[in-house]
Amino acid sequence: MKLSQFKYHLPQELIAIHPVAERDESRLMVVDRKKNTIEHHLFKDVINYFDDGDVFVLNNTMVFPALLYGEKEKTGAKITVILLRELDKESRLWDVLVDPARKIRIGNKLYFGEDDSLVAEVIDNTTSRGRTLRFLFDGTHEEFKTKLKEIGTTPLPDDLQKIRDIEPEDKANYQTIYASREGAVAAPTAGLHFSRELIKRLEIKGINFAEITLHLGLGNFRQIDVEDLTKYKMDSEEFIIDEKCAKIINSAKEERRKICAIGTTTAKTMESSVYLSGHLKIEAGWTNKFIFPPYNFLVSDALVSNFHPPQSPMMMLVAAFTGYDLLMEAYQTAVKEKYRFLTYGDAMLIL
Repeated sequence: MKLSQFKYHLPQELIAIHPVAERDESRLMVVDRKKNTIEHHLFKDVINYFDDGDVFVLNNTMVFPALLYGEKEKTGAKITVILLRELDKESRLWDVLVDPARKIRIGNKLYFGEDDSLVAEVIDNTTSRGRTLRFLFDGTHEEFKTKLKEIGTTPLPDDLQKIRDIEPEDKANYQTIYASREGAVAAPTAGLHFSRELIKRLEIKGINFAEITLHLGLGNFRQIDVEDLTKYKMDSEEFIIDEKCAKIINSAKEERRKICAIGTTTAKTMESSVYLSGHLKIEAGWTNKFIFPPYNFLVSDALVSNFHPPQSPMMMLVAAFTGYDLLMEAYQTAVKEKYRFLTYGDAMLIL
């Protein structure tokens, strides 16, 4: 398939600026692949589509405050840095994105915090926007991470930051209630719809929960620059599938229960470490898997997803799961019915 096939018109007013007051009361579009139908519900109604013994697979990654505001030495030029990946704990080496990158050279020092209490030195140019920084910090690694959290800000996606400023409430809103493993610079947004009350109701009904980890990077939001999708390379992201998770999912597979992936990152992670039988492998590593139509999913029987930007990798994965024509019909329906799109938007359940 081609990049141009994933265009659709997204009216600006349909981009959700804030989440709904109650997480589980966002709207839910239910797309049934066998019946070729589209229905409209609230997210808390998701419970009606699953039975005792079915499994919801969650991505338990936790967003850390990876956005830093700083100044360049001597000139005082304002810069923003997004922490992408910690390369070495001992020497405080990080891969980062810098904006504006053209003003930052190897050897420059950057100052962060109201009192310039954190200093970093640029030691390498990795891409046009990317740099490697060495933070000059004398304390322990724990003290260093505490300092980063103290001066860092929630890294909302660019499409939302273009509309409004980051607000204090985003720290809690842009995090799933089950986040536990820190390391992502973006939230797995399908999981934002789950409230504690809904999870309790699902547990009472007999739904089992399995947790994988995929630390989302900014590659999910990078513009695809090739028309031929077979030539596109995704950025690598770290993932973990532990023994407990694999056991829950594999047992459900053997009992012919439904496996529902909560979010494209969850579906991608499972497809990155699976036997041909559809059983999960226990594995920790990195994946750059890029899923677009046509693709045969081996693990997931159902998928929960938000409504994603045009021509994005997330939209393409959902199209691979749903079927291209039905997915495009669903998105056109979502625009017509004024669903809320992107990070804080509504959800769809594909059965």
